[in-house]
Amino acid sequence: MSMMGGGRGRRGGAGRPDKNTPKATFKQLWPYLAQHKGSLILAAVLSLIGAVLSLAQPLLTGQVINAVQKHQPVVGPVALLVTLVVVSGFSGGWMYYVLTRTGEGVVLSARRHLAERLLRLPIKEYDLRRTGDLVSRVSGDTTLLRNVLTQGLVDAVGGLLVFVGSVIAMAVIDPVLLGCTLLVILVAMGAIIVVARQIRSATTKAQERVGAMSAAVERALSAVRTIRAARAEAREAEEIVTDATQAYDQGVKIARISSAISPIAGIAMNGAFIVVLGVGGFRVASGATTVANLVSFVLLLFLMIRPIGQAFGAYSSVQTGLGALARIQEILSIVTEEELSDAPQASVATPVSSVAIEFENVDFAYAPAPAEPASEGEEPAAPAEAKPVLSGVNFKIERGTRVAIVGPSGAGKSTTLSLIERFYEPTAGRILLDGQPVAELDRSVLRAQLGYVEQDAPVLAGSIRANLLIGKPDATDAELRAVLAEVNLTEVLERNERGLDAEVGEQGIMLSGGERQRLAIARTLLAAPPILLLDESTSSLDGLNEQRMREAIDAVAKNRTLIVIAHRLSTVVDSDQIIVMENGTVIGSGTHSELVKTVPLYKELAKHQLLV
Repeated sequence: MSMMGGGRGRRGGAGRPDKNTPKATFKQLWPYLAQHKGSLILAAVLSLIGAVLSLAQPLLTGQVINAVQKHQPVVGPVALLVTLVVVSGFSGGWMYYVLTRTGEGVVLSARRHLAERLLRLPIKEYDLRRTGDLVSRVSGDTTLLRNVLTQGLVDAVGGLLVFVGSVIAMAVIDPVLLGCTLLVILVAMGAIIVVARQIRSATTKAQERVGAMSAAVERALSAVRTIRAARAEAREAEEIVTDATQAYDQGVKIARISSAISPIAGIAMNGAFIVVLGVGGFRVASGATTVANLVSFVLLLFLMIRPIGQAFGAYSSVQTGLGALARIQEILSIVTEEELSDAPQASVATPVSSVAIEFENVDFAYAPAPAEPASEGEEPAAPAEAKPVLSGVNFKIERGTRVAIVGPSGAGKSTTLSLIERFYEPTAGRILLDGQPVAELDRSVLRAQLGYVEQDAPVLAGSIRANLLIGKPDATDAELRAVLAEVNLTEVLERNERGLDAEVGEQGIMLSGGERQRLAIARTLLAAPPILLLDESTSSLDGLNEQRMREAIDAVAKNRTLIVIAHRLSTVVDSDQIIVMENGTVIGSGTHSELVKTVPLYKELAKHQLLV
């Protein structure tokens, strides 16, 4: 039974934020910054020092000019001016290092939170999203947060100090020139703010397309052998290029918006400079001010213009960062599995019944995939309806027994195991573990009672040892070798001189299908849980290895509850109980001999496999 629920269509909306998702705000960014308050304060102090030193330089330059005009000594003022320039340079470099380090810390914090949340999302979220898009949020979106600091906030704070100080000094030197300057700059600032507001939306869309492109690349690379065999390289490359082109289009839009900001700022700066020179020259000629004052004012103008440019850049950086933060917050705001349950969470699973697993009138339907966003001029697509997968399922599994669940593909067998693991919650009815509703058990406690081997028997990239230690982190090498021998994998160790440290490749590609399945089973057997859930655990094995696997499972199943899903009835005919499912319902339960007589579907399956 597929557990995708129809949510992983090739060009579906998986991984795209809901269009009603609210935009991120600075308030949501603050928790990341608050973790680095000490560094931010240090950067602010350094920025303040730099601002004071920068403001002192034009004033000191004016004093040097006055001293030259009056034939007074200038060695002292010049030496002090050089000292201010050098110290200002060093403080600026130190501030840049502190900001860069803090920016990396913000990225690390965001990635830590995202990684922790991604591994704890409800399983249905993985069904509806594309892996590459989720990876893009951890890598690309978090990186954009760095710009908020290194090109944004603290630069803007330091620039604000320089701006205010410059304005005060310029007001003291010549209020008339200051008024002319501010008039030009304020008009430009208004125009820039209007243009820059579009950057956040464009950034969010660009990151969405980058996420879609990453998902397309991940999809293609994960099935590269199939694509090569089908000669589909060009078609898959075209899909990737389509997403890359859309990301390019959004990037060009951002560049176009940013390019509008630059000339506006340049015109404002040059206009202010021309106004100051023109009006200031007239005032010098009329005796309203001195040449020294005009030079100091011009230098202060340059100081004031630089933080204005920083402010424009900071505004753009913050808008870009908030656009990326919106995608990060979309994931962080998803309710996790631990938060889903509104029932008190039991800390231990204390057996109160001889029944290990019980289903009581359980219904289940996978969440439908979100509708594809409508293009301009099109009517929004109607939301998809959830298709029932299980309906009114009832059965009991006694503790310490071996039970098989059989039936045609799509009957709901794998979904049944997923509900026991609480990967999903029933839409109706309840499931009990040892007499206790699983909804009242902490998931970690529940899963400690269960050993689960999936149908696809996933193997993680890394060594054989690393794969086994997932099941039992403190296992010794002797235990690892013993469990591999139980599932007939000793030859895998013998054919590589690295033994347990031999690499298995991406998705276990260096192992055969049967070896991957046996390694997954060994990982589960190592943890030795009281209940074993095996989904088609022998489907990739040949006759000899299947027999050996059955013997190994029989050995570890003693005094444990074993639930096996199988298409090969020959592997389960000796089960204590066989549950037959069809179209999401239980149509029969009993031993092999009983079911052959009472359930036509089972008899037909057995006849096809030459068991009757």
